[in-house]
Amino acid sequence: MLTGQQLQAIMPSIPTARREAFLPFLQAAMTEFAIETPARVAAFVAQLAHESGQFRFMEELWGPTPAQRRYEPVTTLAATLGNTETGDGRRYKGRGPIQITGRANYRRFGDLLGIDLVSDPARAAHPELAFRVAGLFWSRKGLSELADRATDEAFREITRRINGGFNGLEDRRKFYAAACAVLGVVAEATPRGTAPEAGDEPAFDRGAEAIRRHGRRRGATAAKKKTKKKPETRKPKKKSPPKRKTARKAARSTKRRAR
Repeated sequence: MLTGQQLQAIMPSIPTARREAFLPFLQAAMTEFAIETPARVAAFVAQLAHESGQFRFMEELWGPTPAQRRYEPVTTLAATLGNTETGDGRRYKGRGPIQITGRANYRRFGDLLGIDLVSDPARAAHPELAFRVAGLFWSRKGLSELADRATDEAFREITRRINGGFNGLEDRRKFYAAACAVLGVVAEATPRGTAPEAGDEPAFDRGAEAIRRHGRRRGATAAKKKTKKKPETRKPKKKSPPKRKTARKAARSTKRRAR
C-alpha cells in the first residue's frame, strides 16, 4: 500500500494538506482496480503526477479558449463528445487527474462506476471519484499489464495511450524513476519481440482522444488550404500604342500624295 511518505517522495511539490486529503481515495481506487504491485503503482502515480501537475489541477481551466468553444453545440466535435445542450461544453469539461470530457463520456464512466455524473458532473473532480475515474480508464486501456513489464518501452506506450503521443515524456520519466526508486521497482531491458504494439491497445475513449482527432483534422485541412496552388492565369499582352508620326514624316507623306 502506497504511504504518504512515499507519495511525498514521488511528488515533492504536493502540499501536505492535499496529500493527506487525497491519499485515502488514491489508495482505495488502486485497490479497486488492482493497481497494487510496486510496478503498477509506480507507473500509475508517475502518470497521474504529470497529468495533474502533482494533483494541483483536477479539472480543465476554462476560458473559454477558441478550442473549448468547439465543445459547444452545434459543432462536429460537440456531437462526438455527446454535447447536445447549450453550456454542455463547460458543464462537461475535462475533470480528474486523467480527464474525462463530454456528456457522453460522463454518462459512460458514471454508468460503469454506478454514479450519476451527468446530473452532477462536478463530482468527477472530487478525489473520491476522480481517482476511480482514472483507475477505470487505466484498467480498461490495459495499462497495468504494460506497467508489469517495468521497462522504458512499456512506459512510453502507457504515455502514448494516455496522451496520444509523447508530450511531457521526460517529465513523466522523472516521476517514474522516482517512484521506482521509492517502491523498489527495478526496470529491465525490453526483451526482443516483446515491445508493446499499437494494435494491442483496447478501445476505450474518454473524450481527449476525440479532441485530438478533431484538432489533427483541422490542422490538416488548414495546411491543405495553405499549400493548395491557385491555377495560373496568363495576363493578356498589352497592345503597344500606335507610333506617332513626326512632323517631318507627315510632310513627306503629304508631298507623295500630292504627286
